[in-house]
Amino acid sequence: MDDYRRLADRIADDIATGRLRPGERLPPQRAFARRRGIAGSTAGRVYGELVRRGLVVGEVGRGTFVRAAAHEPGGRALAEPALGSMATRGDKAVNLELNYPSAPGQSELLAPALAPLLRPDVLTEALRPAPATGTAEARAAVAGLLATPGWRPDPDGVLFAGNARQAIAASLASLVRPGGRVGVETLTYPLVKEIAVRLGITLVPLAMDRDGLRPDALTAAHRTAPLSALYVQPTLHNPTSVTTGEQRKRELAGVIRELGVPVVEDRIWSFLTDAAGTTTSGEPLAAHVPELAHVVDGLSKRVAPGLTVGFLVVPPDRAEAVAAAVRSGGWNAGRFALEAGVRWVEDGTVARLVAAKRLDAARRQRLLARELAEFGGAVRSDPYAYYAWWELPASWRADTFTAAAAVHGIAVTPGGAFAVGPQRAPDAVRLGLASAPEADLERALRTLAAIARRGRSGR
Repeated sequence: MDDYRRLADRIADDIATGRLRPGERLPPQRAFARRRGIAGSTAGRVYGELVRRGLVVGEVGRGTFVRAAAHEPGGRALAEPALGSMATRGDKAVNLELNYPSAPGQSELLAPALAPLLRPDVLTEALRPAPATGTAEARAAVAGLLATPGWRPDPDGVLFAGNARQAIAASLASLVRPGGRVGVETLTYPLVKEIAVRLGITLVPLAMDRDGLRPDALTAAHRTAPLSALYVQPTLHNPTSVTTGEQRKRELAGVIRELGVPVVEDRIWSFLTDAAGTTTSGEPLAAHVPELAHVVDGLSKRVAPGLTVGFLVVPPDRAEAVAAAVRSGGWNAGRFALEAGVRWVEDGTVARLVAAKRLDAARRQRLLARELAEFGGAVRSDPYAYYAWWELPASWRADTFTAAAAVHGIAVTPGGAFAVGPQRAPDAVRLGLASAPEADLERALRTLAAIARRGRSGR
């Protein structure tokens, strides 16, 4: 067995026997590595394995805490005992870090399109790797899927990757050399930070306000030292749920064009707001600056996380360079997933799933609004988002609140996971609303409200 797994097993034993109690903070990775006489990278793998097993929660490097166990042997909670732990009441743990939406009857909707792919003559071809350019049929289907009333992608600029994360990586790899600078919102998708480390690029945090990225922040950062690219989430920004208005998009597009900075626009959650009868996100930023925009989207949120395809819409003159990045990174989509995805788009399955998930997200937002009503504007979200950003009461720090929630069997994501740059991480948490059954979500939100209300200072 690998050494890091043996170390993870020892910590798991300490958790199981109560030597490490729910809510207890593990040492920082560097301290752990020194005590054990191991490399820092090995310590990182140990902590990663513990996260994978669901034994700890938190942002590695800022605070990693033992999650709630079946019982708490003689230990003390970080929140007041009067609340009672969900785990000790017999309620199952609720993970509000995960955010995988699923519609009722989803498997029954997906199965018919897969049956033809299982014929031996079709399956042989479907199990081969897919090129980044996919097929003409796939490009046309995706161009139609992603189109909005004022924007329709050119099928010749549609490319495919294994998932949206790989599409982001391929876009940045094609645009930015090692050592280059990429502007991002000051709170950003956490995996972009990991992608940046692997590509050897520097993320530059850009200030936001209630309407999203500020154009003056982009200008100032570029004048300090040129940016090679910009990564933004103008629609249902993760984690704040902010959707940038049309006027701000036009202002941003003007600055982007003036500076000549290519932009990677992440629209993975845009399907929740892009339909008539709901709130509208308007046109993508790409509609205002098509010559510089690289749009990222995918099927994982629309359909299911286990069978993924990432989409890239790039200026046609950039298609070859981005396709080369997909190939060199090993980020190609699987042909089986691509074929299945095209069938689901063409037979209307994706549209039906999207409609069901919009309704589901709206129900969960109403539940959120009811259970956390007393915290008012500190809970920021959108009526159709699958997550919310909660700026905690003054008595709480994000890491101690995360640990207190863990004691009660609830996993939330601390604000530091999204923060970019050296500034102090916000005392906020993101609540993922998509994965937990609604009854469990309601119970978890009620418990979190009680924890916050009776808060204990971590300062």
